[in-house]
Amino acid sequence: MSKKIVVIGSGIAGLSCASYLAQAGNDVTLLEKNNSVGGRARKFEAAGFTFDMGPSWYWMPNVFEKFYQDFGHTAKDFYQLERLDPSYQVIWKDKSSDHVPANLDEFKVWFEKLEPGSSAKLDEFLKEAAYKYDVGMNDLVHKPSLKLTEFVDKRVIGGVFKMHLFSSFSAYIKKYFSHPKIIELLEFPVLFLGAMPKDTPALYSLMNYADIVLGTWYPKGGMHEIIKAFVKIAETQGVKIETDKEVVGFEYADRKISAVNVADGSSYPCDFMVSGADYAHTEFQLLKEKANYSEKYWDKRTMAPSSLLFYLGVDKKIPKLEHHNLFFDEDFNLHAEEIYNEPKWPKAPLFYACCPSKSDDTVAPEGKENLFLLIPIAPDLKDNEEKREKYYQMLMDRLEEFCGEEIREHVIYKRSYCVNDFKKDYYAFKGNAYGLANTLKQTAILKPQIKNKKLSNMYYTGQLTVPGPGVPPSIISGEVVAREILKAI
Repeated sequence: MSKKIVVIGSGIAGLSCASYLAQAGNDVTLLEKNNSVGGRARKFEAAGFTFDMGPSWYWMPNVFEKFYQDFGHTAKDFYQLERLDPSYQVIWKDKSSDHVPANLDEFKVWFEKLEPGSSAKLDEFLKEAAYKYDVGMNDLVHKPSLKLTEFVDKRVIGGVFKMHLFSSFSAYIKKYFSHPKIIELLEFPVLFLGAMPKDTPALYSLMNYADIVLGTWYPKGGMHEIIKAFVKIAETQGVKIETDKEVVGFEYADRKISAVNVADGSSYPCDFMVSGADYAHTEFQLLKEKANYSEKYWDKRTMAPSSLLFYLGVDKKIPKLEHHNLFFDEDFNLHAEEIYNEPKWPKAPLFYACCPSKSDDTVAPEGKENLFLLIPIAPDLKDNEEKREKYYQMLMDRLEEFCGEEIREHVIYKRSYCVNDFKKDYYAFKGNAYGLANTLKQTAILKPQIKNKKLSNMYYTGQLTVPGPGVPPSIISGEVVAREILKAI
């Protein structure tokens, strides 16, 4: 029997969840507070440039493909997907730079030059990482994590030591490699997971498998093409998407949410409700006494980083930049400490520069570059224009030094985005950009649960619950929650 279901938040998880629920024959309405869909994966256009506002790395293409196939499609039905080669460029402390090859054999040759004997060790490292990826991404992340017995699984129990759940990521890497450039390269994906590499489970070497073996991809037209594809699928299934609909509260009856109330005075009756909005905001501002967790609980959570972002339009080409550029030209461990252990504005941060116009001439006018700069920072830092400008100048100094040319004077469009904006646009808890940290104490059943304990028809999806932050996990989160609701119908 068809049920009325309201999903709030049109990010990846919300769109995924709504699509699966509607596919099963339910009457689904998706409400978005902003004037455009996509959540952190929104886009904007200015001065002839098209900027993706958030995610810029397309990893784990099989997760996207599985979603599309569930609705009778493939990625190529929506966009042209290309594997980047080089995958990205790294700029080191010694001012040298390396182009990270997409081809695995070339990758091994590069490692061997850095550290003789490391290519054979890489084979063993990637074999273990492949096992973790298989079990992790094809099994563990699809569990709703509502009870411990879900994990009584022979693959999980039998492979617990292979999964290295209780080993340090940093120590694990150092068992295989000693060259500092190799170590920093392999540790970089966990910089955004929410803990120092030494405090992150070695399970997450599965990220290295995704990077090195599965590759870095790009959808022509930009990352927002993913959102367009998800919206098309949702609407084809019958999902009604409404923007400028900020949810301000709920109506209740018999331990259930009976209606969702919106700031414009409209109300949406429902049999089930899913929040793809910020979990903590949903708890504090909407559910209040019916929340799953206390404010004290949330204050004790370890958050993944926030970010300081700059969207720049440059009126010339910048030859030395690749599509993805990692500036590891400062102390990796110091910056990580300033994010996780002693939260403060970083003294000399690493940063990331994305130049999608290298791969896509649709995102910038002819002869110009689209440039996106990002510094990962601790959440909830004091954010003001003075701080933003200080770091803009710092980044431009280093960017110009590496590129060997003036860039600042050629910037014809500039917009910054930081903690205050994450709070304003997404009600992001502590202004986080990447959700809840993937630490051992916040894994699986130890994450905030997808089901409300006090309301029988209230669920949560997205990066603050299982399986965790990132675009592929958010796709899976939507599916997992939809599956639980369909069981309850």
